[in-house]
Order: sequence, then C-alpha cells, then structure tokens
Amino acid sequence: MVEPVLSVRNLQVEIPLRKSLLRPVDNVSFDIAPGEILGVVGESGAGKSMTGNAIIGLLDRPAHICGGEVWLRGQRIDNLPPEAMRRIRGKGIGMVFQDPLTSLNPLLPIGAQLRETISEHLPVSNDEAAARAIAALEEVGIPGAARRVDAYPHEFSGGMRQRVVIALALCAEPGLVIADEPTTALDVSVQAQIIVLLKRLCRERGTAIMLVTHDMGVIAETADRVAVMYAGRLVELGPVREVLSAPCHPYTIGLMASTPLASQNRKRLNQIPGAMPRLDALPPGCAFQPRCTSAREVCGQGVGPDLTAGDGRAACWFTQAVSA
Repeated sequence: MVEPVLSVRNLQVEIPLRKSLLRPVDNVSFDIAPGEILGVVGESGAGKSMTGNAIIGLLDRPAHICGGEVWLRGQRIDNLPPEAMRRIRGKGIGMVFQDPLTSLNPLLPIGAQLRETISEHLPVSNDEAAARAIAALEEVGIPGAARRVDAYPHEFSGGMRQRVVIALALCAEPGLVIADEPTTALDVSVQAQIIVLLKRLCRERGTAIMLVTHDMGVIAETADRVAVMYAGRLVELGPVREVLSAPCHPYTIGLMASTPLASQNRKRLNQIPGAMPRLDALPPGCAFQPRCTSAREVCGQGVGPDLTAGDGRAACWFTQAVSA
C-alpha cells in the first residue's frame, strides 16, 4: 500500500469570540496519495479554504487548530513552531490561491520571485536557480519564458499570471499542492487549460493535489476522489465517478441536481432550499437537517455517523436507514 503524502485526522479549527466559540472545521479526516487529486467541494462557508489554510499553517488569528493531526510524508506538522512550518511551505507544500495578483509581488519581476523561492528551499547556485526559474515557466506553458522571466506581474494576462503562480507553487518540488479555487477568476477556455496543466503536472511529478472549488464541473474533469463539505464537516467522500453518478448524502444529491447539464433542456434549475446556517447558530444534530427533504427524527439527535478517511460513504443517518 502506498503511503499517503497527506493524512488529516479529526482536524478541528476554532475561532473564539467574546460570547461564543465557532468551529469552522469540525472532525475532518482524509488522505491524499502521491499523484492523486482530491477535490474538496461545497458552498461558500462550508470550510473548504479554512481546511486548506489549517493544513499549510496560514490561519488568521484568533483561528487556531484545537484538535486532530496533520501528517505530511510521515511527519506531523500541525504542532510545529512557526519557523519550522515556514520552511515546509514551498518545499513540502505549495499553494495556489484564487487571485494570482494577491499571490505575486507587483514590485518584483516574476523571475526574481521564482529564484528567491528556489534558492530558499533547494541547495542550488544562483545560476542554477535562474535556469530552474526559466524551466519552471516553460513547464507551465509560458511562451518565450527566457525573455519574459524579467517581466512584472501586471504585464501578464490573468491566465498567464495563474500559470506563473502554479510555477511558483511547484518550483521547489513540493510533495503536496493546495489549489484554492485556481480557476474561478478565469474565463472558460483558460479554465480548461489550467485544469489540463494541473492534471499533467500531477501525473508527471507524482504530486498530490488538494483542489478546493465550488464547481462540480471542475471536480468531474480534474479530481480522482471528491470530499463534500457542509458547515465545517465532511459529509461524503469517495471516488469521483461513484459520488457524481450515485451520490449518497442528501446534500451531495442536492448539489448534483442543481448542476445544469448540456443534455437537459430545463427552464428552471433545481435548488437546495434555504441557506447554510451560521456557525454560531448550528441546528441540533445534522447541520443539513433544516434544508433536507429526507430528514427524520434521528437527524436531530446526532451529527451523523463518523466519516473516516478512506471510506466511500456518506455521514448521514438517512442513507443508513435506507440500506437497512
């Protein structure tokens, strides 16, 4: 059995407030194997980005990890001091953010930013770092990389900037890349190019990718497995084909039903009634219960069966009742 690059076990994140305590990530567990793309999907506020930020150690205070463990290639990293965690970012874990303009320093050429990251994490000379920077740009499809390596971020289009950010995330050869909505700000044709690029680099390098998105189409095209989150909890986890063709959790069923298909001629799209509850006003039992058309009495008595890493099942009392 191949050892996973990333293992998350019962991860919990808390945000203490004056009169309450919020838990945007609650008991989340999953693994990502080498060369695998795990798609993490859910509505805004589900806890997807917070989970990624907790893994890489970029939580804004007062948010903090209050429980669980994060293991990267056999090393526990959630309890590391800030300086040790800083050395892991870039070398162990790369990050691709949604808006490339916020990821790149507008005052420095992209080549300088690449060379700085490479020199910081790899034992190479300045000349070799410069050569690797150009090679990284060529690998992500930047035309005329040797000429454009000294260009500034504002001299690139949105799609090309995102390619630069991907190159920056991969240039120190990390085992894991967390891609947080990497295609949301791009037009459809560029989205397709970025998806193909991520898949190719993942397969060629054996890099594990955690792909955070709200787009089920991107999940279907890119991911090997999918993790569905709702109100900070993992509600379904399994292979993409199985989850998308036969979803088990009522929330996943609702997400799939609300996704428009080119083969269907609908005048009105389906939608999940209501909205995701605030973290300081979660209902008793299953958080999805108020919006669920299949809710039963047991749904108000517990959050649902635990969904452990590696299981392709749903954290739902209803699916258990149906199978019984």
